[in-house]
Amino acid sequence: MEYILIFISAIFVNNIVLAQFLGICPFLGVSKKIDTSLGMSAAVAFVMVLATIVTWLVWTFVLKPNGLDYLQTIAFILVIASLVQMVEIILKKVSPALYQALGIFLPLITTNCAVLGVAILVIQKDFNLAQSIVYAFSTAIGFGLALTVFAGMREQLELTNIPKGMRGMAIVLVTAGLLSLAFMGFSGVDGGLKTLFGLE
Repeated sequence: MEYILIFISAIFVNNIVLAQFLGICPFLGVSKKIDTSLGMSAAVAFVMVLATIVTWLVWTFVLKPNGLDYLQTIAFILVIASLVQMVEIILKKVSPALYQALGIFLPLITTNCAVLGVAILVIQKDFNLAQSIVYAFSTAIGFGLALTVFAGMREQLELTNIPKGMRGMAIVLVTAGLLSLAFMGFSGVDGGLKTLFGLE
């Protein structure tokens, strides 16, 4: 039941983009078309889960036992950057078609603060490895959901007659704010589920 709560909370209640405001750059930059947002979501999901596993292992078996806690952020950044490079090289050799599909998005993931944010949040929440994987995967789904819904809204905005002063980034930011407000409607769901299943 605990894993279901982590899953629901990460997707809806504490959405990485709309509630915690991490990963805003790809959220605004790659959300013009649904196709590109789906590609970015898949790439982020893959890297986020992989990075969370590796950073959790680095923290648990290297940094924490040796009293190197202060190196957490820099170590995690290096791990994520290395992982993205490694994934890029492997994909290029093993599956050129998938590399072509994700090629543009892979370098963008290196600078996506949502990946680093999840790696740090997992440590702060004191999750074990299984909880960390569930949290990373569900956060990636939440990121993908927000990105895809926002892309759909932006595609619809292209077909509407927007007042001159609101065109461009202005209407995009207003739409993002409204989407964030819509997701606020889920706040309290995790608390209700905890009470329902007697986990409080």
